[in-house]
Amino acid sequence: MDNQEYIRKPEWLKIKLNTNKNYVDLKKMMRDKNLHTVCEEARCPNIHECWASRRTATFMILGDVCTRACRFCAVKTGLPSELDWQEPERVADSVYQMNLKHVVVTAVARDDLKDGGAAVFAETVRAIRRKNPLTSIEVLPSDMGGVYENLEELMNANPDILNHNIETVKRLSPRVRARAIYERSLEFLRRAKEMKPNIPTKSSIMTGLGETKEEIIEAMDDLRANHVDIVTIGQYLQPSKSHLKVQKYYHPDEFQELKEIALQKGFSHCEAGPLVRSSYHADEQVSEAAKHKLQKSEQKVKEA
Repeated sequence: MDNQEYIRKPEWLKIKLNTNKNYVDLKKMMRDKNLHTVCEEARCPNIHECWASRRTATFMILGDVCTRACRFCAVKTGLPSELDWQEPERVADSVYQMNLKHVVVTAVARDDLKDGGAAVFAETVRAIRRKNPLTSIEVLPSDMGGVYENLEELMNANPDILNHNIETVKRLSPRVRARAIYERSLEFLRRAKEMKPNIPTKSSIMTGLGETKEEIIEAMDDLRANHVDIVTIGQYLQPSKSHLKVQKYYHPDEFQELKEIALQKGFSHCEAGPLVRSSYHADEQVSEAAKHKLQKSEQKVKEA
């Protein structure tokens, strides 16, 4: 499949550029505070909508160099720099300046660190909460090498949502994700739920890498079997010629069908569409998850 011709992008994947004052101000603030966002580093197609219209951003901590070289990801790979212990406060200050109701904090994989970056991650959550007590916080860590003491340190900071992406179906995982293991990601999500049962968990699947519909459904079942509450499903877009090629562009109707299947399987929320990414409309997902949790509690009371 790697030798095939590039597939032309369909009309529904055209992105509307918007570089209004919100976009310019947010970009300047990130530069002034020496902060990184996954919006820029991973070349997210929604950056203009999120920065210009919704005024939201996904902060990427622990530097901008990843120790892994996943074949779908545009983030730089190499030897990371020293830890910046002032970073949590700068992120918290930026959240305050932006007056965010919901913030997503992700990070590069730091396999060079014994704790996988858990200490800085946890301190970032605590710093945001100190300065922004009304802001909900979503964290999106790597698997931290599968060391669950590292996950526990992060969960003890009490984020509002724990997000960890399986990225693709089981069969394709070894080819798509460097050093990550499909089963380990599922266990990571399950253990997070066991540590803090009241914190919703979330994961994401990319389409267009050669998977079948049946494999996507199987991945949904795997996530539900490990008590994942929220799933996002979006189209893989090749960031450069050195990355994996797109094997198929899914139509919006296909994403709608996958969303309906996901909701039937018991996910409290599913965001699915060509341009959907893990943190896309994450603020709305928090509200939906809370509403679903309340409905379940009310149902239990009625049944008692």
